[in-house]
Amino acid sequence: MKRRFDAVIVGAGQAGPALAARLTKAGQSVALIERHLVGGTCVNTGCKPTKTLVASAYAAHMARRAAEYGVITGEVSIDMPTIAARARKVILDSRHGNEAWLEGMHGLTFIRGHARFVAPRVLAVGDDTVEGDRVFINVGGRARIPDLPGVHDVPYLTNSTIIPLESVPAHLVIVGGSYIGLEFAQMYRRFGAQVTVVEQGPSLISREDPDVSAAVEEILKAEGIAIRTDACCIRLAKHGDGVSVGVDCRDGSPEVVGSHVLLAVGRRPNTDDLGLDVAGIRTDGRGYIEVDSGLQTSVEGVWALGDCNGRGAFTHTAWNDYEIVAANLLDGQSRRVEDRVPGYALYIDPPLGRAGLTETQARAAGHAIEMATRPMTRVGRAVEKAETQGFMKLVVDAGSQRILGASILGTGGDEAIHGILDLMNADQPVSMLKWAVPIHPTVSELLPTLAGDVRPVRD
Repeated sequence: MKRRFDAVIVGAGQAGPALAARLTKAGQSVALIERHLVGGTCVNTGCKPTKTLVASAYAAHMARRAAEYGVITGEVSIDMPTIAARARKVILDSRHGNEAWLEGMHGLTFIRGHARFVAPRVLAVGDDTVEGDRVFINVGGRARIPDLPGVHDVPYLTNSTIIPLESVPAHLVIVGGSYIGLEFAQMYRRFGAQVTVVEQGPSLISREDPDVSAAVEEILKAEGIAIRTDACCIRLAKHGDGVSVGVDCRDGSPEVVGSHVLLAVGRRPNTDDLGLDVAGIRTDGRGYIEVDSGLQTSVEGVWALGDCNGRGAFTHTAWNDYEIVAANLLDGQSRRVEDRVPGYALYIDPPLGRAGLTETQARAAGHAIEMATRPMTRVGRAVEKAETQGFMKLVVDAGSQRILGASILGTGGDEAIHGILDLMNADQPVSMLKWAVPIHPTVSELLPTLAGDVRPVRD
């Protein structure tokens, strides 16, 4: 059967259902095609379940610290089946909520199946053909499996398959020292596992400034997590106690033996089985769909949103992709993906909130910079909570006095960073932050003080 619609959306992740709602509200006929789980990565294997697990790990950590606050508890133990069930409920509630929303959307035809392009703006789904005046690709991504020696000879976990675990690994070895790997590292350490992080590069979270990376490493090591950087020859092999991970680091044992191995070395887009070449839709060398400032692909009338376009790797950037496309198509605007200020967080405890450029990136871009830092030990809210690890950092362009970027590694950092993001989005000078009057006692109340401490930086 051949069916024609005003718009066809491939993928029910963050951007797809919201775009479907805008288009159907505008009176358009819309088909939304999903081959697997409604809600995409965020709902099923990403933000929702992982932050639920992080919350359980934080509760265990604070229970162990209770005596510091004058609270007496008994022995703290972990009920992993209950923790996993809590995460599973959050997943299912969110997924079912999205499904109910789509099922009740007037003007939407929801199709389950695997869509493949057979021509520009024409897709096959099983025995049916679906054609749209406009097509929006929103297929997300998945864990990248690195081509390591022995990787196919041993059992391994990814961010998806570790979520439903109902037992705590005796020793979890995590290959990859970036955002996903570090969140699971701290989480499972707090659940009681021995944890080793193996990173090929010289430092953790290499995209961050060296001072941020070093502070994060210090936080994790303080909780008993082993960090093995400069792992120049990572290889996997079966072992009687689980899996042997060869590292060949300059210091320490040349191998680590774990009961479980988690591969956390990045993501890849779900674009390899869509027939993009048949439609003439260009991708880059990593499989990401090439898009212009308005997120249109190389084929007129076809857009790519979310993780599959390589222009952002977060739920909030996928949502903003939807906002850009909807504003341009339905509201007569000219929004561009380059106009958004990048922001993200690393959800270890304490979290790292990031906005804009790092100090290193600002220097590389040729900016003459001014900067200020402040340790969390001088933030009243952090002292009151006895959570004083980390620091704040603000980077400013010396000429324009615009904020180039900021890092807040500390309690509440993932929330406080939005004060910086808002000012950057408003394109206001740092002096506007100096005269803000935030609420006391909060972490954000130190932002005006930080702005007042900005001084020129000399190489």
